[in-house]
Amino acid sequence: MAKYLLVSFKTCPWVQRAAIVLREKSVAFEFRHIEPDNRPEWFLAISPHKKVPVLRIDEKVSLFESNAIAEYLDETVPPRLHPEDPVARAINRAWTDYVPTFSSSVTGVAYASDEAAYNAAAGKIAPAFEQLERALQRQSAVGPFFNGAKYSLVDAAYAPFLQRYFFLDRIKPLGVIDRYPRLKGSRH
Repeated sequence: MAKYLLVSFKTCPWVQRAAIVLREKSVAFEFRHIEPDNRPEWFLAISPHKKVPVLRIDEKVSLFESNAIAEYLDETVPPRLHPEDPVARAINRAWTDYVPTFSSSVTGVAYASDEAAYNAAAGKIAPAFEQLERALQRQSAVGPFFNGAKYSLVDAAYAPFLQRYFFLDRIKPLGVIDRYPRLKGSRH
């Protein structure tokens, strides 16, 4: 089996996505945290974009970008988290492409500089939740996950941002998630 090193900042949701996939597949890996304001030379040498995540394989190959890492792991390490059906797989991939928009809409309140900015950011949460809730309704008749009872790369992609929403909701209650029962139930 390959030797994996996952390089991260301590709180990066994009790295969490890769870590979730590794753990879901029961892959042993080393986690190495670096400081965002003090990136070591060894890291700069292996990260083409100079950002995390980076998955180092056998100390030879560096994969970067969380979606590319997740896709690689899904193609090379069983069990598959993408559906076998090509149409279902394409739909799943399309929903992982929506993650950057979703993440900025859902976690924007954490970066608000004042109450007006907070309220503006909070207003973006419901439309993002609504879009994902509708997708969950279309995709799964039974089960808490995007594809029903089976955990997928889509679930791994959204989990870090839903986790951040729940954390932010505890600090200053937003209550938005309560209107979206499928989304609320999918936070495994």
